[in-house]
Amino acid sequence: MSDTSTWVVILAGGVGSRFWPLSTPERPKQFLPLLSDRPMLRETLDRLAPVAAAAQTLVLTNAELAAGVAVIAPELPAEHVLAEPRPAGTAAALAWAASRIAKRAGPDAVMISVHADWAIRDVPRFRTALQLAAAEAVRTRGLVTVGIVPTHADTGLGYIEVGESTEGAARRVARFVEKPTQDRADALVASGALWNSGIFAWPVGVFLDELREHCPAVAGPLDTAGDDALAFFAAVTHPVAVDVGVLERSARVFVLAGDFGWNDVGTWSALRTVRAADDHGNVAHGRVHLREAADNVVFAASSDVVLYGVRGLVVVEHDGVVLVTTEAMARNLKPLLETLPTALRERR
Repeated sequence: MSDTSTWVVILAGGVGSRFWPLSTPERPKQFLPLLSDRPMLRETLDRLAPVAAAAQTLVLTNAELAAGVAVIAPELPAEHVLAEPRPAGTAAALAWAASRIAKRAGPDAVMISVHADWAIRDVPRFRTALQLAAAEAVRTRGLVTVGIVPTHADTGLGYIEVGESTEGAARRVARFVEKPTQDRADALVASGALWNSGIFAWPVGVFLDELREHCPAVAGPLDTAGDDALAFFAAVTHPVAVDVGVLERSARVFVLAGDFGWNDVGTWSALRTVRAADDHGNVAHGRVHLREAADNVVFAASSDVVLYGVRGLVVVEHDGVVLVTTEAMARNLKPLLETLPTALRERR
């Protein structure tokens, strides 16, 4: 059950390019129906409803996306959609959310932070992990993260090296490791390191204290701006990630291991791991017709798509544009998009 002292903050900013041509600046990944027929943000809100009521849920997004968030999440009070006037990094975004919660509910209120664009296979275990993280944040008076038990050595993710035990379930964080080489990733997984998911829980007063101690570039503008969001985000001149600005510097960081089928759905090829495949390994959405085709990922948004005699392709159709590539190349579309005409790349 939800508790009035527990708040959920959902990060739903950024436009991204990895899901082009379906994604656009006005319709980023979190607005897309990648896991089902519902936007990923809607799935996230429904997943978290038993953890915190709408009255204790905030969504952090870009100013340009606020109206879209309001459409997807009509149950949220308008003041619970926090729109960043400009991108300033996750340290600033989470600091702003923490300051809003502290003002409304006091410094001991616990804030759980998640992202809007994840796939979660075992939702009950996910909720249990969040609630345990919140309880451990209260017990330790610290900053708690949930690290994911790795399924493989992934060089595209950060890692958490686990330190000494505590009197409760959480252990101290020994070290954060950013996107390692393959050999280093293999060694980290073998040693019991966890994936850095970006799931956090902390008493908002504790987080704000640690921010003031370790990240004055964000804390100073926050304290000076008061309730003026525009002044605060304008004053944070250099975007800072919360991991770099606070967590890697603080001695009050703890970690819990989580194993609930977490996937950050980073590329089109990731749909293979979060959606059901047919008997030939094809993952398809929409009006897709397959003949002698295997191991393809196909997303048809508005038209029929036919695949015949092909294997290992990623095919995406949306509003008159068709992308055809391989799973390997789909992992990084940025070089492609940089060469396309702006009108095609950012088509509305």
